[in-house]
Amino acid sequence: MTSIAEAFNTPANTARENTATQNHAAENNAPHKSAFIPFVTCGDPNIETTKRIILAMQDAGASLIELGIPFSDPTAEGPVIQAANVRALAAGTTTDAIFTMVSDMQDDIHVPLVFMTYANVVFSYGKERFMQRCHEVGIAGIILPDVPFEEKDEFEAVCERYNVALISLIAPTSHERIATIAKNARGFIYLVSSLGTTGERSYITTDLASIVRTIRTYTTIPCAIGFGISQPQQAAHMGAIADGVIVGSAIVKLVERYKNDAPQYVHEYITSMIKAM
Repeated sequence: MTSIAEAFNTPANTARENTATQNHAAENNAPHKSAFIPFVTCGDPNIETTKRIILAMQDAGASLIELGIPFSDPTAEGPVIQAANVRALAAGTTTDAIFTMVSDMQDDIHVPLVFMTYANVVFSYGKERFMQRCHEVGIAGIILPDVPFEEKDEFEAVCERYNVALISLIAPTSHERIATIAKNARGFIYLVSSLGTTGERSYITTDLASIVRTIRTYTTIPCAIGFGISQPQQAAHMGAIADGVIVGSAIVKLVERYKNDAPQYVHEYITSMIKAM
Protein backbone atom coordinates (compact mmCIF):
# COMPACT_ATOMS: atom_id res chain seq x y z
CA MET A 1 0.00 0.00 0.00
CA THR A 2 1.41 3.38 -0.95
CA SER A 3 1.80 5.99 1.76
CA ILE A 4 -0.72 8.79 2.11
CA ALA A 5 1.83 11.30 0.79
CA GLU A 6 2.58 9.20 -2.29
CA ALA A 7 -1.03 8.29 -3.05
CA PHE A 8 -2.72 11.61 -2.47
CA ASN A 9 -0.15 14.33 -3.15
CA THR A 10 -2.32 16.78 -5.09
CA PRO A 11 -2.75 20.52 -4.52
CA ALA A 12 -5.44 21.59 -2.10
CA ASN A 13 -8.31 23.42 -3.75
CA THR A 14 -9.67 24.92 -0.57
CA ALA A 15 -8.17 27.12 2.11
CA ARG A 16 -7.93 24.06 4.34
CA GLU A 17 -5.37 21.35 3.50
CA ASN A 18 -7.08 18.40 1.83
CA THR A 19 -7.03 15.04 3.54
CA ALA A 20 -5.78 11.89 1.85
CA THR A 21 -9.21 10.61 0.96
CA GLN A 22 -10.40 13.97 -0.35
CA ASN A 23 -7.41 14.26 -2.67
CA HIS A 24 -7.88 10.74 -4.02
CA ALA A 25 -11.53 11.37 -4.81
CA ALA A 26 -10.66 14.62 -6.57
CA GLU A 27 -8.02 12.88 -8.67
CA ASN A 28 -10.19 9.97 -9.65
CA ASN A 29 -13.42 11.74 -10.53
CA ALA A 30 -13.11 12.70 -14.15
CA PRO A 31 -16.23 14.40 -15.56
CA HIS A 32 -19.27 12.13 -15.53
CA LYS A 33 -17.32 9.29 -13.89
CA SER A 34 -17.86 8.92 -10.18
CA ALA A 35 -15.82 6.87 -7.76
CA PHE A 36 -17.09 3.39 -6.93
CA ILE A 37 -16.74 2.58 -3.24
CA PRO A 38 -17.48 -1.02 -2.19
CA PHE A 39 -17.88 -2.25 1.38
CA VAL A 40 -16.99 -5.59 2.94
CA THR A 41 -17.34 -6.89 6.49
CA CYS A 42 -13.90 -8.05 7.58
CA GLY A 43 -13.68 -11.66 8.73
CA ASP A 44 -16.80 -12.86 6.89
CA PRO A 45 -16.39 -15.74 6.27
CA ASN A 46 -12.74 -15.45 7.39
CA ILE A 47 -9.79 -13.07 7.22
CA GLU A 48 -8.07 -14.87 4.35
CA THR A 49 -11.15 -14.60 2.14
CA THR A 50 -11.51 -10.92 3.09
CA LYS A 51 -7.97 -10.34 1.82
CA ARG A 52 -8.87 -11.89 -1.52
CA ILE A 53 -12.10 -9.89 -1.71
CA ILE A 54 -10.22 -6.62 -1.14
CA LEU A 55 -7.78 -7.49 -3.92
CA ALA A 56 -10.68 -8.42 -6.21
CA MET A 57 -12.36 -5.09 -5.45
CA GLN A 58 -9.21 -3.18 -6.29
CA ASP A 59 -8.64 -5.18 -9.47
CA ALA A 60 -12.24 -4.57 -10.59
CA GLY A 61 -11.69 -0.82 -10.40
CA ALA A 62 -12.77 0.30 -6.91
CA SER A 63 -11.62 3.86 -6.16
CA LEU A 64 -11.74 3.45 -2.39
CA ILE A 65 -12.69 0.48 -0.20
CA GLU A 66 -14.69 0.53 3.03
CA LEU A 67 -13.72 -2.12 5.56
CA GLY A 68 -16.30 -2.96 8.20
CA ILE A 69 -14.94 -3.87 11.63
CA PRO A 70 -17.55 -6.23 13.09
CA PHE A 71 -19.46 -5.16 16.19
CA SER A 72 -22.07 -6.95 18.26
CA ASP A 73 -24.66 -4.16 17.97
CA PRO A 74 -24.32 -2.51 14.53
CA THR A 75 -27.27 -0.14 14.83
CA ALA A 76 -26.96 1.45 11.37
CA GLU A 77 -26.97 -1.87 9.58
CA GLY A 78 -29.83 -3.80 8.06
CA PRO A 79 -30.23 -7.59 8.44
CA VAL A 80 -27.70 -8.51 5.73
CA ILE A 81 -24.74 -6.69 7.27
CA GLN A 82 -25.91 -7.46 10.81
CA ALA A 83 -25.72 -11.15 9.94
CA ALA A 84 -22.25 -10.65 8.45
CA ASN A 85 -21.13 -9.08 11.73
CA VAL A 86 -22.43 -12.09 13.63
CA ARG A 87 -20.63 -14.51 11.30
CA ALA A 88 -17.37 -12.57 11.48
CA LEU A 89 -17.42 -12.41 15.27
CA ALA A 90 -18.32 -16.11 15.48
CA ALA A 91 -15.30 -16.84 13.28
CA GLY A 92 -13.11 -15.15 15.88
CA THR A 93 -12.45 -11.89 14.03
CA THR A 94 -10.86 -9.23 16.22
CA THR A 95 -9.83 -5.63 15.66
CA ASP A 96 -6.20 -6.66 16.05
CA ALA A 97 -6.62 -9.35 13.39
CA ILE A 98 -8.01 -6.74 11.00
CA PHE A 99 -5.13 -4.35 11.65
CA THR A 100 -2.72 -7.22 10.99
CA MET A 101 -4.54 -8.07 7.76
CA VAL A 102 -4.32 -4.49 6.49
CA SER A 103 -0.67 -4.28 7.50
CA ASP A 104 0.12 -7.49 5.62
CA MET A 105 -1.55 -6.10 2.49
CA GLN A 106 0.19 -2.73 2.36
CA ASP A 107 2.45 -3.71 -0.54
CA ASP A 108 -0.51 -4.92 -2.61
CA ILE A 109 -3.12 -2.21 -2.02
CA HIS A 110 -2.94 1.03 -3.97
CA VAL A 111 -6.34 2.57 -3.21
CA PRO A 112 -7.38 4.22 0.06
CA LEU A 113 -8.92 2.03 2.75
CA VAL A 114 -11.50 3.46 5.15
CA PHE A 115 -12.82 1.75 8.26
CA MET A 116 -16.53 1.71 9.04
CA THR A 117 -17.31 0.71 12.59
CA TYR A 118 -18.87 1.95 15.83
CA ALA A 119 -17.73 4.18 18.68
CA ASN A 120 -17.54 1.35 21.21
CA VAL A 121 -15.08 -0.54 19.01
CA VAL A 122 -12.75 2.45 19.08
CA PHE A 123 -13.32 3.15 22.78
CA SER A 124 -12.68 -0.46 23.80
CA TYR A 125 -9.45 -0.56 21.77
CA GLY A 126 -8.41 2.86 23.04
CA LYS A 127 -8.86 5.95 20.84
CA GLU A 128 -5.19 6.87 20.76
CA ARG A 129 -4.04 3.32 20.13
CA PHE A 130 -6.69 2.75 17.47
CA MET A 131 -5.83 5.84 15.44
CA GLN A 132 -2.13 5.26 15.82
CA ARG A 133 -2.58 1.77 14.36
CA CYS A 134 -4.70 3.25 11.54
CA HIS A 135 -1.84 5.59 10.72
CA GLU A 136 0.74 2.80 10.89
CA VAL A 137 -1.10 0.54 8.44
CA GLY A 138 -2.21 3.34 6.09
CA ILE A 139 -5.93 3.63 6.85
CA ALA A 140 -7.09 6.89 5.26
CA GLY A 141 -10.31 7.51 7.17
CA ILE A 142 -12.98 6.24 9.50
CA ILE A 143 -16.80 6.32 9.44
CA LEU A 144 -18.60 6.09 12.79
CA PRO A 145 -22.33 6.08 11.98
CA ASP A 146 -23.40 6.13 15.63
CA VAL A 147 -21.49 9.34 16.38
CA PRO A 148 -23.58 12.44 15.56
CA PHE A 149 -21.79 15.45 14.10
CA GLU A 150 -22.39 17.34 17.35
CA GLU A 151 -20.38 14.67 19.25
CA LYS A 152 -17.50 14.32 16.81
CA ASP A 153 -15.17 16.33 19.08
CA GLU A 154 -14.78 13.11 21.05
CA PHE A 155 -12.78 11.70 18.12
CA GLU A 156 -11.77 14.62 15.90
CA ALA A 157 -8.56 15.67 17.64
CA VAL A 158 -7.07 12.19 17.78
CA CYS A 159 -8.07 11.54 14.16
CA GLU A 160 -6.33 14.73 13.03
CA ARG A 161 -3.28 13.89 15.09
CA TYR A 162 -2.81 10.67 13.11
CA ASN A 163 -4.02 11.99 9.73
CA VAL A 164 -7.13 9.82 9.71
CA ALA A 165 -10.14 11.54 8.14
CA LEU A 166 -13.23 11.43 10.36
CA ILE A 167 -15.87 11.17 7.67
CA SER A 168 -19.21 12.86 8.31
CA LEU A 169 -22.63 11.59 7.32
CA ILE A 170 -25.47 13.73 6.00
CA ALA A 171 -29.00 12.32 6.03
CA PRO A 172 -32.18 13.41 4.26
CA THR A 173 -33.30 14.87 7.61
CA SER A 174 -30.14 16.94 8.20
CA HIS A 175 -31.74 20.10 6.69
CA GLU A 176 -30.31 23.16 8.47
CA ARG A 177 -27.35 21.09 9.75
CA ILE A 178 -26.06 20.47 6.21
CA ALA A 179 -24.12 23.74 6.06
CA THR A 180 -22.33 23.13 9.36
CA ILE A 181 -21.52 19.50 8.57
CA ALA A 182 -20.30 20.27 5.06
CA LYS A 183 -18.11 23.20 6.10
CA ASN A 184 -16.34 21.03 8.69
CA ALA A 185 -16.18 17.79 6.71
CA ARG A 186 -13.00 15.80 6.21
CA GLY A 187 -12.17 13.20 3.56
CA PHE A 188 -15.53 12.92 1.84
CA ILE A 189 -19.15 13.35 2.83
CA TYR A 190 -21.21 10.18 3.16
CA LEU A 191 -24.70 11.11 1.97
CA VAL A 192 -27.27 8.64 3.26
CA SER A 193 -29.75 7.99 0.45
CA SER A 194 -32.78 7.27 2.60
CA LEU A 195 -33.93 6.88 6.17
CA GLY A 196 -33.46 3.64 8.04
CA THR A 197 -30.65 1.10 8.06
CA THR A 198 -28.40 -0.19 5.30
CA GLY A 199 -29.81 -2.65 2.79
CA GLU A 200 -30.92 -2.95 -0.81
CA ARG A 201 -33.85 -0.84 -1.96
CA SER A 202 -35.87 -1.18 -5.14
CA TYR A 203 -36.56 2.53 -5.23
CA ILE A 204 -34.80 5.54 -3.71
CA THR A 205 -37.19 8.48 -3.72
CA THR A 206 -35.18 11.07 -1.77
CA ASP A 207 -34.37 14.24 -3.75
CA LEU A 208 -30.65 13.58 -3.50
CA ALA A 209 -29.74 15.94 -6.34
CA SER A 210 -31.11 18.86 -4.33
CA ILE A 211 -29.17 17.80 -1.23
CA VAL A 212 -25.94 17.44 -3.23
CA ARG A 213 -26.45 20.92 -4.72
CA THR A 214 -26.86 22.30 -1.21
CA ILE A 215 -23.74 20.52 0.00
CA ARG A 216 -21.73 21.90 -2.91
CA THR A 217 -22.59 25.47 -1.97
CA TYR A 218 -20.62 24.98 1.25
CA THR A 219 -17.69 22.71 0.36
CA THR A 220 -15.61 21.25 -2.46
CA ILE A 221 -15.08 18.02 -0.55
CA PRO A 222 -16.43 15.06 -2.57
CA CYS A 223 -19.85 13.65 -1.74
CA ALA A 224 -20.61 9.93 -2.05
CA ILE A 225 -24.08 8.41 -1.82
CA GLY A 226 -24.67 5.17 0.06
CA PHE A 227 -27.45 3.01 1.59
CA GLY A 228 -29.71 0.99 -0.68
CA ILE A 229 -27.74 0.98 -3.94
CA SER A 230 -27.48 -2.45 -5.53
CA GLN A 231 -28.46 -2.30 -9.19
CA PRO A 232 -26.43 -0.97 -12.14
CA GLN A 233 -29.12 1.56 -13.08
CA GLN A 234 -29.13 2.88 -9.51
CA ALA A 235 -25.35 3.23 -9.59
CA ALA A 236 -25.57 5.10 -12.89
CA HIS A 237 -28.22 7.47 -11.54
CA MET A 238 -26.42 8.15 -8.25
CA GLY A 239 -23.09 8.49 -10.02
CA ALA A 240 -24.55 11.23 -12.20
CA ILE A 241 -25.62 13.12 -9.07
CA ALA A 242 -22.66 12.68 -6.74
CA ASP A 243 -18.89 12.21 -6.75
CA GLY A 244 -19.07 8.63 -5.54
CA VAL A 245 -21.35 5.62 -5.14
CA ILE A 246 -21.13 3.35 -2.09
CA VAL A 247 -22.38 -0.25 -2.23
CA GLY A 248 -22.40 -2.60 0.74
CA SER A 249 -25.29 -4.99 1.31
CA ALA A 250 -25.36 -6.34 -2.26
CA ILE A 251 -21.69 -7.30 -1.94
CA VAL A 252 -22.13 -8.78 1.54
CA LYS A 253 -24.96 -10.94 0.17
CA LEU A 254 -22.56 -12.33 -2.44
CA VAL A 255 -20.08 -13.14 0.31
CA GLU A 256 -22.80 -14.86 2.33
CA ARG A 257 -23.85 -16.92 -0.69
CA TYR A 258 -20.47 -17.91 -2.10
CA LYS A 259 -18.29 -17.82 1.04
CA ASN A 260 -14.67 -18.71 0.16
CA ASP A 261 -15.49 -18.49 -3.56
CA ALA A 262 -16.90 -14.98 -3.20
CA PRO A 263 -13.94 -12.96 -4.59
CA GLN A 264 -14.60 -13.84 -8.24
CA TYR A 265 -18.30 -13.02 -7.91
CA VAL A 266 -17.55 -9.74 -6.13
CA HIS A 267 -15.15 -8.88 -8.95
CA GLU A 268 -17.80 -9.60 -11.60
CA TYR A 269 -20.43 -7.58 -9.73
CA ILE A 270 -18.22 -4.52 -9.23
CA THR A 271 -17.11 -4.64 -12.84
CA SER A 272 -20.76 -4.56 -13.96
CA MET A 273 -21.59 -1.69 -11.62
CA ILE A 274 -18.65 0.43 -12.75
CA LYS A 275 -19.44 -0.29 -16.40
CA ALA A 276 -22.95 1.07 -15.85
CA MET A 277 -21.58 4.27 -14.35
